[in-house]
Amino acid sequence: MGLFKNAICLAILVLLVGNSSAQLSTNFYSKSCPKLFSTVKSAVNSAISKEARMGASLLRLFFHDCFVNGCDGSVLLDDTSSFTGEKTAIPNRNSVRGFDVVDNIKSAVENACPGVVSCADILAIAARDSVDTLGGPNWNVKLGRRDARTASRAAANNGIPPPTSNLNALTSRFSALGLSAKDLVALAGSHTIGQARCTSFRARIYNETNLDASFARTRQGNCPRASGSGDNNLAPLDLQTPTNFDNNYFKNLVNQRGLLHSDQQLFLSGGSTNSFVSTYANNPNTFNSDFASAMIKMGDISPLTGSKGEIRKNCRRIN
Repeated sequence: MGLFKNAICLAILVLLVGNSSAQLSTNFYSKSCPKLFSTVKSAVNSAISKEARMGASLLRLFFHDCFVNGCDGSVLLDDTSSFTGEKTAIPNRNSVRGFDVVDNIKSAVENACPGVVSCADILAIAARDSVDTLGGPNWNVKLGRRDARTASRAAANNGIPPPTSNLNALTSRFSALGLSAKDLVALAGSHTIGQARCTSFRARIYNETNLDASFARTRQGNCPRASGSGDNNLAPLDLQTPTNFDNNYFKNLVNQRGLLHSDQQLFLSGGSTNSFVSTYANNPNTFNSDFASAMIKMGDISPLTGSKGEIRKNCRRIN
C-alpha cells in the first residue's frame, strides 16, 4: 500500500513539474512586492500618454518573448560574446521596440522591491496594462516566471510566424504551443492597435486580389511598389481606430481590409477560422473575453520557475 501511495505521489509530482505553469499564480508577489501592479501600471500609462503606439509595442514584446523558448524574458537580452540574442532576428530587427520603456518599468519596480520581480513577469503585466489602458479587457496575470540566462536568434527566426504566413502555417505554429485556432484568431485581434512597416504589407497591397480596392489605393499612397523605397513607412494595422483596443480589426477582415497577408488569411472564402472572425466582428464582449483567456494561455508557455533561470537586475543582461 505504501509503495502504491508513493507511486501516486510521484506521478502527481511529475505532472506538476511537467506543467510548470501550474506553479504560476496571480498572487505570487502579493507579500514580496505589494506595490508591483500600481508601479507597472503607472509607468505603462506614462509611456502610452507620451506615445499611444507604445501600448501595441509592449504587447508585441510579450508575444515575441513567449513564442521563442517560452515566456522567459529572453527577447530583452542584448547580444553577448557567448550568444547572439533575439533582437537582431528577422522578425525583430528594426521592428520590436519598447526596450527603453521596459528598462524604466524595471527601474521603478527595483526601487519598490529590489531583486524580487523578473523581467519576464514585467512583460506579462505591461502587456495586460497596455491593453487595459487602450480600452481593452483586463485580466488577472499569472506570475512567478524567472528570467532566461541565454537567448537564441535562430529560435526567434524559426518561432515567430512572419506576416507572409498562410492559415495552415499559423494554425500549426500556434497549435505546437498549445494554442487553438480560436486562440489564434483572438490573439490576432491585438492588431486592432499598432503599426506595420511597408515591407510587411507591400506584396499584399500590390499583388493580392482578396482586398478592398480603395483600401489598397490608400495604403499604396505611402508604400511605393519598388523595394528599397519607403520600406520603413508605417501604416496602422487597424485603419479605423489604431490606438483603441476594440473589435474593428475583425470588421476590417470581413470587408477584406486586413493589412497583412497573415491577417486576411483568418477570413478567406470558405476559411476554417471565418466563424471566429464573424463572431468577434459582431460581439465585442465575446472578443474581449476570448482575448483575455488566450493571453493567459500564451503566458503559460514554458515558463522557468522554481530554481531555474534567475531574477535579472537589468533586463538587458544576465546577472
